[in-house]
Amino acid sequence: MQNLTTIGFIGAGNMAYAIISGLINNGFCADNIKISDKNESLLSLRKQEFNLEVFTDNIELAAHCDVIILAVKPQVLSSVCHQLKDSLKANTLIISIAAGVRAHDIDRWLGGNAAIVRTMPNTPALLNQGVTGIFANECVSDTQKELAISILDSVGQSLWVSTEKMLDAVTALSGSGPAYFFLMIESMTNAGIALGLDEQTAQTLSIQTALGASMMADTSNHSPKELRANVTSPNGTTQAAIESFQDQNFEMVVAHAMRAAFDRSSELASELSDSD
Repeated sequence: MQNLTTIGFIGAGNMAYAIISGLINNGFCADNIKISDKNESLLSLRKQEFNLEVFTDNIELAAHCDVIILAVKPQVLSSVCHQLKDSLKANTLIISIAAGVRAHDIDRWLGGNAAIVRTMPNTPALLNQGVTGIFANECVSDTQKELAISILDSVGQSLWVSTEKMLDAVTALSGSGPAYFFLMIESMTNAGIALGLDEQTAQTLSIQTALGASMMADTSNHSPKELRANVTSPNGTTQAAIESFQDQNFEMVVAHAMRAAFDRSSELASELSDSD
């Protein structure tokens, strides 16, 4: 990524913090990062943390930027876009990290023919361990796609999806996914306590087991299915646990949960599309 590119963030919350931190840690010059927010105390904090130029006026920020990252709540995105539509520089790349808001609605609110990359990141981006699903509309050039990837890869991995609808699947899997693993850790901890362990020991064992298993899945040449089989000795303790999971249709429980998240993501997109 060339440091000649100026990137502006509208919204100074946690995800903006994560991406800014990732960019700077990867060598991007803080002088070419701008940020705006109505919350002046939050802006002051970001200025102190990163020595950025800050704005309370989105229009003023947009006039300086080649890339605008929309990091606001979905419910206010319509008003932000309407505010920006007459003030964007030519060929500005718009990257939205607002969950559930479709690219064609963002384009409509911006006045049409905008280069829009819509994304679905997840919260491990705060640790530079995120994964982000990305979709680009037809106005985004190949150069802008490369630029979007370079920005989003600063907080983890980025994966293109072929249709925007697939971002609902990304939401159901990785966007909401960290909460599924937190629930598993919480459940394993409670089960460990019920078996006689103290809370701190049970929680540490649960967290470190989840961490170690994830690292093995990430670095191994074997698939997760093969790794599971490798640690499941016939008639052993792991087999007893796995059979109990399967007797209670664990796979279907997961599938139903993800379908519920997928359907809700689609519903939210339709609700937000009704904005003027």
